[in-house]
Amino acid sequence: MAGHSKWANIKHKKSAEDAKRGKIFTKIVKEIIVAARMGGGDPDANPRLRTVLEKAKQNNLPKENIDRAVKKGTGELEGVNYEENVYEGYGPGGAAVYVESLSDNKNRTVADIRHIFSKHGGSMGENGCVSWVFDKKGWIPVKKSDADEETLMETALEAGAEDIRDEEDVFEIITPPDKFEHVKAALREAGVAFEGEEVTMLPQTTISLTGSDAEKMLKLMNALDDNDDVQRVHTNADIPSEVMEAFA
Repeated sequence: MAGHSKWANIKHKKSAEDAKRGKIFTKIVKEIIVAARMGGGDPDANPRLRTVLEKAKQNNLPKENIDRAVKKGTGELEGVNYEENVYEGYGPGGAAVYVESLSDNKNRTVADIRHIFSKHGGSMGENGCVSWVFDKKGWIPVKKSDADEETLMETALEAGAEDIRDEEDVFEIITPPDKFEHVKAALREAGVAFEGEEVTMLPQTTISLTGSDAEKMLKLMNALDDNDDVQRVHTNADIPSEVMEAFA
């Protein structure tokens, strides 16, 4: 996706601030609980848990918090039952917005997300209204300064990557979800550094936004991301780098 790296970079900067407030910890703990509940507490046998545990370590989530969350997920400790839900809609300029949430109160979450859409010039739609725009893919960004292009392509493609895209200062490795961990392991073995990788929703097509629509779209994305029940926000909006940087 054109622009995915730019939005990911903003989220990375934002997560540093969120970590100070504990917000990023709360979201990661929720995801650990759900991953452990769905696939068990052994990360070697549960790829989803393994991925979120890596994210927890990257964000310096204390080990005792991680262990407690896993035990809540497996039922060894009593915990809140979080439900996964997806919300879809349109932002300024008609860009598609796909929101993933984990919540213990669906009615509250629906009301909050609908209000955020409305407040920032968007509209929440029915389930399925924009999901067709996106494909679930593994996404691994590698800084051009950290890898030789030929080695990177050979390693990633042999490990099962679908595509390698040249996006400004990074190479974006795109994988099927079931090859995500395998490609990461191959890159590590080849000594290729990467950070910020995720299984995400990448759009098949994008909509270019400029001016006030671009600014409003970023405010909508930021407000959604700030909601405690929202885990991830995806869009097919392609926003100029200078607008992204000014917003960040």
